[in-house]
Amino acid sequence: MSLNARDRAARAAVPIAARAEAVEFDDVALRLFHLRVAVASVGGVFSDGFGLGIIGTALSLGATRLQLTPQWLGLLGAAALAGLFLGALVTGPAADQFGRRPIFAHNMALLGVLSALQFFVASAGELFALRLLIGFVLGTDYVVSKALLTEFTPRAFRGRILSLLSVAWAGGYTCAYFVGFALSATGAEPWRWMLLASAVPCLAILPVRVTMPESPIWLADHGHSDVAARVVLERLGRGVLPPPSSPVAVRDRGRWRQLVSPAWRRRTMVGCVFFTCLVIPYFAVGTFVARVLAALHVHDGRVGGLVYNLALLAGAVVGLVIVDRIPRRSFLIGSFTVSALAMLGLICSDDLAPVLVITLFAVLAGVLSAASDLVYVYLPELFPTDLRASGIGLAIACSRIGSAASTYLLPVGVGALGIRAALGACMAVLVVGAIVCQRWAPETRHVRLAVVDDR
Repeated sequence: MSLNARDRAARAAVPIAARAEAVEFDDVALRLFHLRVAVASVGGVFSDGFGLGIIGTALSLGATRLQLTPQWLGLLGAAALAGLFLGALVTGPAADQFGRRPIFAHNMALLGVLSALQFFVASAGELFALRLLIGFVLGTDYVVSKALLTEFTPRAFRGRILSLLSVAWAGGYTCAYFVGFALSATGAEPWRWMLLASAVPCLAILPVRVTMPESPIWLADHGHSDVAARVVLERLGRGVLPPPSSPVAVRDRGRWRQLVSPAWRRRTMVGCVFFTCLVIPYFAVGTFVARVLAALHVHDGRVGGLVYNLALLAGAVVGLVIVDRIPRRSFLIGSFTVSALAMLGLICSDDLAPVLVITLFAVLAGVLSAASDLVYVYLPELFPTDLRASGIGLAIACSRIGSAASTYLLPVGVGALGIRAALGACMAVLVVGAIVCQRWAPETRHVRLAVVDDR
């Protein structure tokens, strides 16, 4: 049976009476099932943020036991980010070819096991190897969580639902700070318990994940319209039309070639550049916030770190509120501009009181975190179904090159060149992001995911 014939058959499976009042898959009202998919995705992203956030606190307490030099601190801070690069790069094409569910349903189990093994490390090298593997698994989840939730979420609610992923990531990252603080007096080596704690959210969300079906949009796009129709009927009920199948045979598409083809290369470039320019200052400053504040003569690093992490969470919530109220382009460009100005204030903070320095840090953290909502909303909207995971994976991979390098170089750079030179480099990155988005970023606020076109 041809793709179009299957598509017609799948839609014909909707009873005639129901078809008269049927709604398109993209336009269905929000259902309880959508919230279950959101919980499954949010729980994984919370685990991702917690696993990345806990390492900074753990390393500060485990440095003596593991004999960590500044170079080892940089390597361990960047290890998971480097693993993310490979995980995202490999997962994108795999998820586009074989589906989102196989990875989505099972990667949290592996992440939980790897996270628990950190408790037993005896050397910096062992921890480095585990952090690389953890990063690889995180990379798989960054891709499939965005793709699956995007393809299940109704168009009218897409921005707000997907922004929950950013709130969850910031929540996990912030929660890691508080858990680390609470465990700081646990036994002789509290850093081990901090690292072990990162296994808990992974395993807690696993039962929800294994119940998730495959994306109907992916199924229809790959010639399985009958299966897509069954998923829609079982999960969303009668009166909802399954997504249309693609008129282009899957075997005729080359994913990497298509991403850099004239039709898609501008969107690929925008996705890679905006994500990279966003995460470089986010991770470089956030991972070593206490050291950066100390270099700026703010000696109560715990208070500064607390404010910074709370601002991350607050920013993600603000982003969720405004993401569907303003154009995506305006959100992007404005965020880069305000962040660069806050960074400039920090660079010129010689005569500022510590409270003002912390305030500027809070503004920087809040705006970057709000803009991070667009990583979960805007990035999947840039690409069609058969390129979505590959495009997300490539953008994530590019961003991790920048974030891993900056996380490694920041503590080294501060020691060699001074804090203001390091922050100046971060500000330059933000300016580049603003310029690229102003010139080339498309608007995607009302795009329909279930319709394949040239956009």
